[in-house]
Order: sequence, then C-alpha cells, then structure tokens
Amino acid sequence: MPSCIFFDRDGIVNRSPGPGYVEHWQDFHLLPEFVTTLEIITRLGFKAVIITNQRGVALGRMTLADVDDIHRRLREVLKTQHHLDLLDIHDRNACDCRKPKPGMLLEAARRHQIDLARSWMIGDSAKDVAAGQAAGCRTILVGDATPTTPPDHHLPDMATLSSSIAKILAAG
Repeated sequence: MPSCIFFDRDGIVNRSPGPGYVEHWQDFHLLPEFVTTLEIITRLGFKAVIITNQRGVALGRMTLADVDDIHRRLREVLKTQHHLDLLDIHDRNACDCRKPKPGMLLEAARRHQIDLARSWMIGDSAKDVAAGQAAGCRTILVGDATPTTPPDHHLPDMATLSSSIAKILAAG
C-alpha cells in the first residue's frame, strides 16, 4: 500500500486569501514552496492528495463549477509547467466529513489503498492537524496556529517545509 502526503489547499498549496475564499482561478496563486515540496515527496515515492473544505460553495460565494475549474487548472499547471501530478483532490463544501473530521482522508485512503499509518497531513490550521490525527496520520503544522493536540512537527513557514521535508520524511 502506498503512503501519501495529504496537503491542505489554501495557505499550503496556494497563497491564503486571508479572510474570504479563492473564488476564481485569477485569485489562485500557487506557492513555489509547495511545488518544491511536491517535487521532493514525489521523488521519495509518496503520493500527493489535496484535502480542502471549500465552504465557500455552501455559502454561495462560488459554485462547484468554480472549484472544479480551479482544481483542473491547478493540475494542468503542475503537469505542464512542473511535470508533477496529484493522485487526487478531495473537496467538500458542506458535509459531515469536513475537516477537522477525517472523512476526506479516510475516503481517499479507501479509494487509493493508501496506508494512513505511513502517511502525513500537512496544513496550516488546527483543523488540519485534528483531521490528520483522527485519520491515523502523522502531522505537520505550518504557521502560527495553535492546535489542541500538538502536531508531530511544527514549522514556521512554507520555505522551512520545503527545505526540511526530506529530512522529516526520512526520520519517519
């Protein structure tokens, strides 16, 4: 069974929109540190899945078609410009599997036969850490959030993640 790195989207894959939501592709700004991290984890044999709540759909700020368009374009940019691929993108806008619940991680694991005990969840919020821990993954928190339960690793920013990820994963 493969191991996987689950990534939160906003703040990890792309620049966080601050308050509000990334509603259109023009608002989506891919972080170069994410691309570097994805290159490293791919080279190390990990699969990559993005896990994102996308509550803006339920609030009427955007449509499912908008979210699908953003994710299609993201995959296209990763493939054509960086020769990288994602195993999957799981997004939920209003269901009982939204983070901090582990439902999206568990669903991805079932769908792709992922070994959760050998996988990691990387995010920038306490909800990301809680979801990863509830799914049985190890966790990396990026930024200054304060989770109830400490993550396995807490890094100050994406630059530190991209420069440290190989060592963290090797230490297991």
